[in-house]
Amino acid sequence: MRSDPEIDRFRSGVEKYAAFLETVEGRLRFDLTLANLLEFLAQPADLQILDLGCGTGGMAIRLAQMGHQVTLLDSSEPMLEFAEDASQQAGVREKLQIKHGDASEVSRLLPGQLFDVILCHNVLEYVEDPGAILGRAGGALRDGSSVISVLVRSRVGDVLKAALREGDLEGAEQNLTAAWGYESLYGGRVRLFGKQDVRDMLAAASLETSSERGVRVISDYLPPKVAREQEYQRIFALERKLGAKPELAAIARYTHCIVRRGGVAREGIA
Repeated sequence: MRSDPEIDRFRSGVEKYAAFLETVEGRLRFDLTLANLLEFLAQPADLQILDLGCGTGGMAIRLAQMGHQVTLLDSSEPMLEFAEDASQQAGVREKLQIKHGDASEVSRLLPGQLFDVILCHNVLEYVEDPGAILGRAGGALRDGSSVISVLVRSRVGDVLKAALREGDLEGAEQNLTAAWGYESLYGGRVRLFGKQDVRDMLAAASLETSSERGVRVISDYLPPKVAREQEYQRIFALERKLGAKPELAAIARYTHCIVRRGGVAREGIA
């Protein structure tokens, strides 16, 4: 569970986070993650989906618009209020169940509920015990075809960010082994994950990776001559190709894994 100062930044940063999601970086993180996930949704509609740490609800609303039933869980009441208002404006409020609470208490907050898809996007960076969260999420999967979508911040991505965007060579070297980085959006610390960290964490939770992709491989480092807003679709299409290549996914800002309970064949793993 997060400490109070770390929870407070999510309570007070709703508008800031919503504004970030409208930037090129925010849209790419959202759109690339959704595109990766949609490859693994076996049914076209009416899946039961749980969004852990749902934030402002953008992903939940998009999935509800596709016909799915989505449960939103977040420890920040202002985030949930924003999500509820946005869902009403989008006309999908009846497809959402909104629950206030911590991701570590999912089994208590949603007793007996099972899900076809569980989203765990940019949550594990902020919790005390990421492995425990994944273990409890795994226990809420309906069956062997159900998946958890895990998105985490990459340590290698922070190395490149420090070197290429900030020209901070000392910071880049420190990030090579750093367990924690700095979250510029909220002004606090954020856990960093290496590739092996992710795989060890998933294995400890008895989860196996079906797909591993990189999110935002090169888009953060494009030169000013690239009109990023006007070229968004081209950047998105290129990022989709790059993120699917293991050697390039390894340097992305985020690592995105689609995982299942143990015993499922893997795809796309380096």
